[in-house]
Amino acid sequence: MTTDTAHRVDGAPHVDGTGAWAVLLSSGRYEAERLVHHDTIELTGLADAARPRPGDRVAVLVDEPPRLVALGRVATASRQDREDPDDPLSERVEAPLVVAYTRRAFDEPVPAETVALDGPVTELDPAVFQELADRLGPPPQRRSWLVSLDLPIEAASPAEAVRLFWAYVQELGPRELPAFVSPSGDELAMQAFVLGAEANQDPEEDD
Repeated sequence: MTTDTAHRVDGAPHVDGTGAWAVLLSSGRYEAERLVHHDTIELTGLADAARPRPGDRVAVLVDEPPRLVALGRVATASRQDREDPDDPLSERVEAPLVVAYTRRAFDEPVPAETVALDGPVTELDPAVFQELADRLGPPPQRRSWLVSLDLPIEAASPAEAVRLFWAYVQELGPRELPAFVSPSGDELAMQAFVLGAEANQDPEEDD
């Protein structure tokens, strides 16, 4: 698993592109990116939009209100492939725009109300991009965390219990199952998270 870096692009040559862009995520895509860690994000449906070049810098935004949630670099060239490579008459299928994350701020987005967006992909003045990046400040210091997921499962054997465990995890996922996290060495500070946000699991405190 990669970590936030300043100039690393996974899956592409190390190219310092000269362009700067903003891409706009839908609210549903933003929530999905918050729930599960991804090294890259693929964007489709951009056939009529301007396409960044590999290595170009990207500011990932969400709207209403405009907020900066991540920075990245374009990791693959933008091109179109045929639906059937063996049929030269088949329709072309748009290749996704792939952005490799270099900095994430999904849990603490910063305001980006000064950015004028004209679609899902907007070219930015490099000075505007730098201003957005500066708002994030330096990456927070990384530390070790203990994350656990406890499920009471009835089964005839330990092996069956494990199979049922993974079946429940795949079926319910982070939208329904609480995960418990605490700093290493400080289990008393354990917190429960559901939907990527802290969630109270003590029914007595809700009364």
